[in-house]
Amino acid sequence: MSTKVAVVTGSNKGIGLAIVRALCKQYQGDVYLTARDVGRGQEAVESLSSEGLKAMFHQLDINDLNSITTAAAYFKEKYGGVDVLVNNAGIAFKVADTATFDVQAEVTLKTNFFATRDMLTHFLPIIRAGGRVVNVSSFVGSRTLNQCSPELQQRFRSEDITEEELVGLMQQFVDKAKKGEHKQGGWPETAYGVSKTGLTTLSMILARRISKERRNDGILLNACCPGWVRTDMAGDKAPKSPDEGAITPVYLALLPAGATDPHGKFVSDKEVQPW
Repeated sequence: MSTKVAVVTGSNKGIGLAIVRALCKQYQGDVYLTARDVGRGQEAVESLSSEGLKAMFHQLDINDLNSITTAAAYFKEKYGGVDVLVNNAGIAFKVADTATFDVQAEVTLKTNFFATRDMLTHFLPIIRAGGRVVNVSSFVGSRTLNQCSPELQQRFRSEDITEEELVGLMQQFVDKAKKGEHKQGGWPETAYGVSKTGLTTLSMILARRISKERRNDGILLNACCPGWVRTDMAGDKAPKSPDEGAITPVYLALLPAGATDPHGKFVSDKEVQPW
């Protein structure tokens, strides 16, 4: 029996670290903590070690395509693939940040949508049968969806939107934001929200593709909201601890063998949410 392996992106702190901690306790296999910065990643591994937990480390910067392909090759060679992938890495500008909206739009979508899509493009082919893929999205994405124009809402919710169309829409938002025309284009004033609307929609598109192309493999792919969690990103006023924020992503990562749902859904507090 080959060793099973779980990989969590952006996991040297915050919710990502809490997800790794929970998987170290509950998952029967190797658990990889990944981070852009090798030093910070290894420090996080050592902090878990002091709790009696064993995580492995691999450098991974989702904004660097070479880093993604190098990591994918490593897991393919060492394990024959990946069993659990949690795409947790993401960014958000603080409310008080002085960066202009067009800059926030480009930078936020670059990581939260386009780089996460690169991860999925290179890692989905090596997800093994019975695998679980979890994309950490946000309830802000569904709230943002409801603020989009009726035409955009219809496309984001449609069963026939393609990955290419979605990528085009995300790029359109960035382009219109640069010209200050996003509102006329039916887009709301939140780069983070649009990035997460895109990520949740992408999750649904890819889940449909998996069901068609690998229907006997029992792979489940979902997007989820960890809730409002006390992290560097969300601030210290949030009601949930990182360990509480990890509950839903870990629940989806550990859906039992043979489970058929949820799949292609948006999940919060372990419940499928309307989209």
